[in-house]
Amino acid sequence: MRGKITAIALAIALATCGTTAAAVPAQAAREDLTWVALGDSYTAGVIPAAGREYERPRDGCVRTTRSYPKVIESELGDRVSLRNVSCGNATIDHILNEKQHPIGFYLPPFSFDPDYPFAPVPPQLDAVTPDTDVVTVGIGGNSLGFGQILLTCIKLGALAVGRGTPCKDHYGDKLENRLAKVSDQYDEMLTAIRVKAPHARVITVGYPHIVPENTAKCVYGSLIGFATITRGDLDWLRTRALEPLNAAISERTAEHGDTYVDLYSSSQGHSVCDKAGGNNWVEGVLDTSGRFAVVHPNAKGHANAATLVGRAILGL
Repeated sequence: MRGKITAIALAIALATCGTTAAAVPAQAAREDLTWVALGDSYTAGVIPAAGREYERPRDGCVRTTRSYPKVIESELGDRVSLRNVSCGNATIDHILNEKQHPIGFYLPPFSFDPDYPFAPVPPQLDAVTPDTDVVTVGIGGNSLGFGQILLTCIKLGALAVGRGTPCKDHYGDKLENRLAKVSDQYDEMLTAIRVKAPHARVITVGYPHIVPENTAKCVYGSLIGFATITRGDLDWLRTRALEPLNAAISERTAEHGDTYVDLYSSSQGHSVCDKAGGNNWVEGVLDTSGRFAVVHPNAKGHANAATLVGRAILGL
């Protein structure tokens, strides 16, 4: 990515600066942008398929080496100074005003963590200061309750033996109310970020393609897929939860005049169920090596996010 970004930046500099441009790209390349990364597990990385946890001592947020903030930091080098406070299981409230109690790998009965319980971490917004140049934020899924919805759909799909839409029937119109609340919280959060960092470039990051348009690709009962969620409920999750969530994030971002990074379009054909040829950029309940993944992006998904978010950070 570094080569591509540098080439684009050089082209822009040459086009805008004329004959004096030769010295400008080198100067721009040395510019140290103060960047704060906010977000949930889709930013932090969390799962082994997104690299290894690198921070010591551990705080339970499980930021990993191949998550997109870490990839961008590595690619841009001294052009950015990153403070990454993203955290697995975070909600919008944990960005705004609530301390979070991270859980690490403690997800009984599936997994346990020898360091659990962890000390609370401060609201992520505390990391943003008036001299912050760039704020990226990827959040909303946990505020919607997406993880719990998945677990409910797995349980109900097992009881229904793969038939019908038991999860859709269970939730009814509750998701619409939740989405409206998430949208309002996004508005509050973006306002608060702007107050803390009035001159920063604020970049919101949407969620990738998790469920394919053709759910026939998804094998019922497969733990490297969506386990026992029915195909009807997978369609419902895609059209009534994931796509509306991204739309809400995009709309609120536009209202604030900020930048939205669309991961959904670029990751089409790379869902949990696109396993052929290793094309999946998101893992299922388990990853393909049998490790717990709870439907999170793998290193390929984070690499795609790093390309798009990296361009947004540089204003390209």
